[in-house]
Amino acid sequence: MDIEDLQTFVAVADAGGISAAARRLGLSKSIVSRRLFRLEAELGAQLLARTTRGAALTEAGATFRDHAARVSAEMDMAREAILPSGELRGRLRIAAPLSFGPTHVAPALAEMARRHPHLQLDASYSDRFVDIIGEGFDCAIRVGLLPDSNLIAKRVGPIFGKLLASPDYIERHGAPKTPEDLVSHEALMQETEIWRLMNGDKVVSVQPQGRFKADNGLALTAAAVAGLGIANLPDCLTHRYVASGALVPVMTDYPPPNAGIYVVRPPGQHLARKLRVLTDVLSEYIRKNPEHWGIER
Repeated sequence: MDIEDLQTFVAVADAGGISAAARRLGLSKSIVSRRLFRLEAELGAQLLARTTRGAALTEAGATFRDHAARVSAEMDMAREAILPSGELRGRLRIAAPLSFGPTHVAPALAEMARRHPHLQLDASYSDRFVDIIGEGFDCAIRVGLLPDSNLIAKRVGPIFGKLLASPDYIERHGAPKTPEDLVSHEALMQETEIWRLMNGDKVVSVQPQGRFKADNGLALTAAAVAGLGIANLPDCLTHRYVASGALVPVMTDYPPPNAGIYVVRPPGQHLARKLRVLTDVLSEYIRKNPEHWGIER
């Protein structure tokens, strides 16, 4: 039984379809399909039921998937054990935010690629919430307060934020003093959202209103600088504007809760060395460049 066939089956089972698994593995859909048919023929059982939406595990497939995953994980560990010390090979697909990924994450990924010349890095930058399992990513880099999920998250650094407005906006509309004051101000938001603020050690939730929305933090920063309203943004995007006076912190007695920068991956028994190295490189980069992230030493 070919180990690549087993690994391909696990990838399809976890991604929910051949297309997503092919992207994750860096293979064509025809090669993935051929491996699946070969495995099913060897086992004499149908493992996947093909549907218009992808592929669903049959009863036999659900039983076999866990065994195949364990064998695949053991083989990955065996391969890593015989590689020259520290050397990485293969492909690593990473989803990262567009707002700060190209400026704040890309340098760390470039350093990782420099250290490991046989590693293929494939990064995709988008501010939408990426389904890393369904879209075939090995991991995602996320910032903020993570929602509950079955994904595994490793914190690689802190992230801080502020409520901000331009001096022009404050001159025209005044500055809010309390969370209740926010309802009479224009908020700059990514969507209809809840802002969570700290009142001492208690969390206060506010649902602000506003006419300007964007799915990108850089766009919201530009709107705040232009005087369109109050924004709730991470310091890594705004610290230069605060330093220059283009943006002014407001409601400093009610700061957003401290959040984190995370590497998020699908659940599994074996953490690939590529992901361990990625978390180490990101942690190192953030620690050595705190001002780039708006973190005070």
